[in-house]
Amino acid sequence: MKPELENTPPIKKKKTFMERFKYKWSNDPLFSILIALIIMVILQTLTLGFDYNSVGEWFQSWTSNWINILRNNAGVGIVALGMTFVIMTGGIDLAVGSTLVITGAFAMYLLDTGSAGILGAIGVSGVPAIILTIILVMGFGYLLGALIGVTITKGNVPPFIATLGAMMIFRSVTQHFAQGYNTSVPMEFLQISSLKIGNFMIMPIFYWAVIAAILYYVSKRTTFGRQIIAVGSNERAAKLSGINVNKVKLRVYALMGLLVSVAAIIQVSRIGSMDFSNAGRGMEMDAIAAAVVGGTNMLGGRGFILGTVYGMLIIAVMNNLLNLFGVPPYLREAFKGIIVIVAVLLQRKEKNA
Repeated sequence: MKPELENTPPIKKKKTFMERFKYKWSNDPLFSILIALIIMVILQTLTLGFDYNSVGEWFQSWTSNWINILRNNAGVGIVALGMTFVIMTGGIDLAVGSTLVITGAFAMYLLDTGSAGILGAIGVSGVPAIILTIILVMGFGYLLGALIGVTITKGNVPPFIATLGAMMIFRSVTQHFAQGYNTSVPMEFLQISSLKIGNFMIMPIFYWAVIAAILYYVSKRTTFGRQIIAVGSNERAAKLSGINVNKVKLRVYALMGLLVSVAAIIQVSRIGSMDFSNAGRGMEMDAIAAAVVGGTNMLGGRGFILGTVYGMLIIAVMNNLLNLFGVPPYLREAFKGIIVIVAVLLQRKEKNA
């Protein structure tokens, strides 16, 4: 008897490497972002050159350059993680730069060793003052974020308008009360960011990595993370499924304020002061850019904490490359804008596919 060939399952053709690569590139945002980051790192390494006396000297120079890049971007990297959650709910936060200023000013007033110092006036100093300052500043940031969240949820004010108003209020109030203020922050407080591990000051990088790991877990393994995605994907459906949408949004904006306060502590402890007029300006754009480049959908419902880290690194490496190429500072923002537009266009293409 002849075998029944028609019942024989078809033999699957094994995909080539390029076919697998194209599939991953088109269907896995994290993969394509990582590849883009690797290409930029290679370009950066080639631009730095290899004109050194030994491999060890080259590696030390390369490592120092990367540590500087990471340290300089740790604060905005932390803010970008919170911005990812905000955008995932379908919102936006334009007030992060001003929140950084007002929480940073609060930290400086608490710690000031001069006559304006709040904690010194009540007899609290040294390590207890530093610990209390960190707690109070983080609580203040959480409260400011929650206030924005209440304005959006209870006042039914669009996130763009609510955070735009908060952006102007926070910075204006800070500049008014801090005009002519000369700070004197304790040296112990500076160790928060300046403590050396080996020969490198990597504490800001450590804080960024720890917070990224925590928020990655929250986004992937907790009910809160699933609720954020549900609210951003379809708010009406989320309500019908029993999710308290307003509560989720309120918690997201409060978390945003908390993360900005952490970035403020890092910045003040790095340089011992803060320029209340210019500090944090453009931070909201950098945070949004990192999230969008990292695959977060501006319409909500999708976001990747790891992708935001990659996105922040891509922008940081791009800034470093532009600096190495001698591109004028004012033109660097144009490149950042191009990257954001391309990232959004790719998202639209993916959605229409």
